[in-house]
Amino acid sequence: MAKMYYEKDCDISKLDGKTIAIIGYGSQGHAHALNLRDSGCNVIVGLRKGGKSWPVAEKDGFDVMTVPEAVQKGDIIMILINDEAQADMYKKDVAPYLTAGKAIAFAHGFNIRYKQITPPADVDVFMAAPKGPGHTVRSTYVAGKGVPCLVAVEQDATGKAYDIALAYIAGIGGARAGIMETTMHDETETDLFGEQAVLCGGVVDLMKCGFETLVEAGYEPENAYFECIHEMKLIVDLINKGGIAAMNYSISDTAEYGEYVSGPRVLPYEETKKNMKAVLKDIQDGTFAGKWIAENKNGRTFFNSKREQLAKHQMEIVGRQLREQMLWKNDSDLDTASN
Repeated sequence: MAKMYYEKDCDISKLDGKTIAIIGYGSQGHAHALNLRDSGCNVIVGLRKGGKSWPVAEKDGFDVMTVPEAVQKGDIIMILINDEAQADMYKKDVAPYLTAGKAIAFAHGFNIRYKQITPPADVDVFMAAPKGPGHTVRSTYVAGKGVPCLVAVEQDATGKAYDIALAYIAGIGGARAGIMETTMHDETETDLFGEQAVLCGGVVDLMKCGFETLVEAGYEPENAYFECIHEMKLIVDLINKGGIAAMNYSISDTAEYGEYVSGPRVLPYEETKKNMKAVLKDIQDGTFAGKWIAENKNGRTFFNSKREQLAKHQMEIVGRQLREQMLWKNDSDLDTASN
């Protein structure tokens, strides 16, 4: 069983007298900064001069400065910009100013795991990874709760890295829910696998196939959207609260019987598992990371084309039209509501 930590195990006073520099003010960045400040911590924000987040962070009352300035002033530097932009930013704006005794932190282990970033031996390196998007990290904190987090210490130069990491996570509210100990190696590989094989890649393709199958059989696209896409959230919410058993308890016996007889037909178990193992191997041996790094260095041609194709898919168009007609259309908890 993985080791767990809670509020009783975290001493937020370990952050007293320290300045926390949050690098980035997007989904996770704004949540970490606001939660830490509300927890009584001294927080500054480091951003690219002229970036769109600069006035937003200033409006929220933070002392905003360039990344090099924030790194020099900060005792704990939390990197919360996109994975693909971190390595170049680190080499240019962080490494030259990262002095002994400081701590550098991440919310995902990608750049440490694949050695895109190699901090010096005289700084602490830790991970504080909320298992939820930034807007949820913020909203649950405001509600007096928290999002479960992962903690990992990659390098303990000062002998205090675990104390600082746990205090940091308590500051963003994670200790209210629970903190699971892991490694940056394991977090990176399992996170990438979950995203690709199940949560994003697997689920999106499954919904798309279901939608297309019904539409091609002559059913109304709106019906197909409700049955194969809209209800996905309702089902996942049940699983999130009580596991598969809670879902099966809440659905009809007819639906549960269909789960047992048709699920394996749609996703043949051994074939699907074989394909998943191939995905995992690409993650473990660096094949996926190499492709993603190269994609970003070469203009994101494939990435952008797939994003454009998805936007034009009937499933997305019908869904957008349906949401515009429904009462929940303005009930969005996303940082930036799309359609």
